[in-house]
Amino acid sequence: MNKKAFIFDLDGVVVDTAKFHFVAWQRLAADIGINFTEKENEQLKGVSRVDSLKKILEWGNKTLPQEEFDQKLIEKNNQYLSLIEGLSVNDILPGVHSFLLDLKAKSQPIALGSASKNARPILKKLGIIDLFDVIVDGTNVTKAKPNPEVFLSACSQLGFKATDSIVFEDSKAGVQAANTAGMISIGLGDQTNLNEADAVFQSFEEMPSDYIKTLLNTQK
Repeated sequence: MNKKAFIFDLDGVVVDTAKFHFVAWQRLAADIGINFTEKENEQLKGVSRVDSLKKILEWGNKTLPQEEFDQKLIEKNNQYLSLIEGLSVNDILPGVHSFLLDLKAKSQPIALGSASKNARPILKKLGIIDLFDVIVDGTNVTKAKPNPEVFLSACSQLGFKATDSIVFEDSKAGVQAANTAGMISIGLGDQTNLNEADAVFQSFEEMPSDYIKTLLNTQK
């Protein structure tokens, strides 16, 4: 059987933690007098914590001294961590768990490629950390998507070329990163927002039952 590197983003692909990020950012924005909506939150998908706060300050036409900026990042993360405290296997997005198990049964290599610095604790809470052969997260990379660093690092650690790698993403920046690297990009979510992806599905449940086989025979 062919083998490819299967690389998954975390937020919005494996688990829906975007809602918790939104609440945490909204509370932070309110504290500094900025109105922050879900529409703006969409633009933070796949963006690092530092760049997210920069964007929020830009939208609110505000600036913060470096010390306060750093403190706000810590506050946001603490808020987020308290919100995700109750995560469990039941919070894995529909179809993802069985898709991962199917990949394992087919001896396909699996990596996580996420900007999140909380990827490991989240995967532990979901009970699926052992399904990933490689985890590349915000603690391992310095360049945010659409830079492909996180995905290139993941496929390299799995021992695969970029052209033999498949990325599952829910953000425009993530899809662009995969495409820049020359990887097959599969979008999860809205077709309009993810129109640059090689294929788009609302969820893993929408994929045909033999989709892994299809992907293994797909060339970019």
